[in-house]
Amino acid sequence: MAFLRQRKAGKGSKELVPEAPNHRFNTPLEPPEESSEGVWTWKTVLWVATGWIVAISLGLLCCFYVATLHENDLWFSNIKEVEREISFRTECGLYYSYYKQMLRASSIQQGLSELISDNATESKRTINLLQRMNIHQEVFLGVLYRILPIQAYLEPVYFYIYTVFSLQAVYVIALFIIGWLLSGSWLAGALSGIWYILNRVDTTRVEFTISLRENWSLPFFALQVAAITCYLRLHLGATQKKVVVWLMYLATLMFCLTWQFNQFIVLIQALIIFTLDGLDLISTEQVTCLYLVQVGGLLSVWLLQFCNSMILGSLALSFIVAALFVKHFQRSLKIGGLAVRLGKLLLHTFLVVTLTFTINYLAKQVLQLRSDEHIFKFIKSKFGLGPTRDFDASLYLCEEAFGPLRLDTFDRLAETLLAYPYLVTVAVLLVMLALVALANLCDSAAAGPEGGYEERSMCMRSDVAYNLLHTLFFGLLAFSTMRMKYLWTGHMCAFAAYGVCGKELWSLLLNMLHCNTKITLRLIRYTVPLVILGILYYKFWPKLMAEVSELREFYDPDTVELMTWISLKTPKKAVFAGSMQLLAGIKLCTGRALTNHPHYEDRALRERTRQVYQIYARKSPREVHVILREAGADYVVIEDSICYERRHSRGCRLRDLLDLANGHIMDGPGENDPDLVPASHPRFCESIKTDNPAYTSLFSRVFQNKTFHVYKLKKAKKRLKAVEDKTQ
Repeated sequence: MAFLRQRKAGKGSKELVPEAPNHRFNTPLEPPEESSEGVWTWKTVLWVATGWIVAISLGLLCCFYVATLHENDLWFSNIKEVEREISFRTECGLYYSYYKQMLRASSIQQGLSELISDNATESKRTINLLQRMNIHQEVFLGVLYRILPIQAYLEPVYFYIYTVFSLQAVYVIALFIIGWLLSGSWLAGALSGIWYILNRVDTTRVEFTISLRENWSLPFFALQVAAITCYLRLHLGATQKKVVVWLMYLATLMFCLTWQFNQFIVLIQALIIFTLDGLDLISTEQVTCLYLVQVGGLLSVWLLQFCNSMILGSLALSFIVAALFVKHFQRSLKIGGLAVRLGKLLLHTFLVVTLTFTINYLAKQVLQLRSDEHIFKFIKSKFGLGPTRDFDASLYLCEEAFGPLRLDTFDRLAETLLAYPYLVTVAVLLVMLALVALANLCDSAAAGPEGGYEERSMCMRSDVAYNLLHTLFFGLLAFSTMRMKYLWTGHMCAFAAYGVCGKELWSLLLNMLHCNTKITLRLIRYTVPLVILGILYYKFWPKLMAEVSELREFYDPDTVELMTWISLKTPKKAVFAGSMQLLAGIKLCTGRALTNHPHYEDRALRERTRQVYQIYARKSPREVHVILREAGADYVVIEDSICYERRHSRGCRLRDLLDLANGHIMDGPGENDPDLVPASHPRFCESIKTDNPAYTSLFSRVFQNKTFHVYKLKKAKKRLKAVEDKTQ
């Protein structure tokens, strides 16, 4: 089975040319008929138009589906404004608050100025939010809502959530295009979209975490993969190539701009390109172009984020620079026999890795960059290579989302018939990739010194190789960290659909059965996906109808009561301390200033958060009072759900993490490390609720309900230390 043949222009150089004449790929859309002159017939136009109609229809279906689920789950159209805002939980509330802030500013210029010089997100600090956070999308929507004539009939919150839901349509259309490009049939695109929707639990969580950065970024990420597939798949003219390259750049820019984890995604993509280059599966021109697109996207984000040093100090940028530098000076990498080329490849990899870490280390030293160290501490701790008591690393490790992928994921994927074709496709193509890579590494020795033509029984298209490594690399990432599965499962739908509808695997099977005719191949490629679609419709359509008919209602009276009290009873310039998740809601619902927040990408903020969280540790009231005063807090909110936490097991409760970080013995039954010591003070969040003078002299309770307790900080006096010491 041949996808392409490789033509040698000389020793060590290769060029991919289409195989002829059987299984041509003159267009990525593979219409049923095409004239010998290359002019599309009316059947071709109808076939392509039908594919685009199906793609757009599936995208709109997904958009309406998640919007309906969101409405039905919260009864969003009928709840109060404060309840709508509370529904933007955790960091979602923080991001949405900046959209709200842009709308409430007296002018667009004033709104931008407040975001660039913000002193309410972190008390006692003035920060540039456009530099620190990925909130350009909130700014853009805020500006757009102000200038468009839609205020009279569309509320701001609906403009925001409908935009995010519309991006789900873009996501499905992008997956549709990937499946279509890979297989040559838009039936693969249809199967991709249907699988994405049916596996919603594992492909997206947009309906209840609307503002999360990944919900903005992943649609553009899928568009970028579609553009890369097109770039590697087609034999483009000069103008077409420029258009595709610009599409790759714009998609890369958008997904990098909208998610703070962009550098790690780009790094994985760069590793994929590096692997393809090392195995001689793409040309030098393509490698250089893809690297430069990534560099261009990252540097554009660096500029738009006011020269954010984290971009320049990213491992991704260091790796790309190192790879391009070593590649430029190691021109004879692809010359020699198998042993020689393997040795050169290992040396090449060693040089790139060494230079990468050298460049990265020097960049971080020059930039004094330590903001991303928590990610590397988390990775080290996850694999047992670093300290297990580090508070920041433990905070991630104890969250289920940052644990390994749960095995029940595959039960759900198998139920929708997605897992089986995916695993078969990956397994077969991995074997083929290994054989093709081995043939490529042996190629220079096989061709004569003068080069020439060499027909192979098995080759692999560049776009297929890229998507295979893409699903493999991001699959490994998903296995290690469950939250990252959303980078994998969407593409998984498109890749499995390619396996069902593409020519390659069916041709291999039919060749083994000695019945590989054009009619048989076409019949199977169109019949099997239609049968699968029919089964999915019969099995899941009633479930979808039942799901969209299920009605619930938002209910969180304690949080509503807290937000209402803060808005009415506290000064507008008051500063609140508490958990990151709750403070994000306070910022959105009340506009009050915060001591800390959930955007954890700054070293000073992480240290302040750890200090503020001492309200749940065993610390003296005076110590906690000093910490909160230094952070600028006027009020502190204690949450019973954290103080008496039962959600996590022992060792992963927030109070346990604080005890371990402070060197104190954890409470409750169970073993403790021998170097831990008993704390000299009771747990602050419990003891503050008593009438102990050591606490009442520093804190006064001003609000409480079944969930929250709010205390106002009093001014400390020197004589209070004697009272505290006597009490203790």
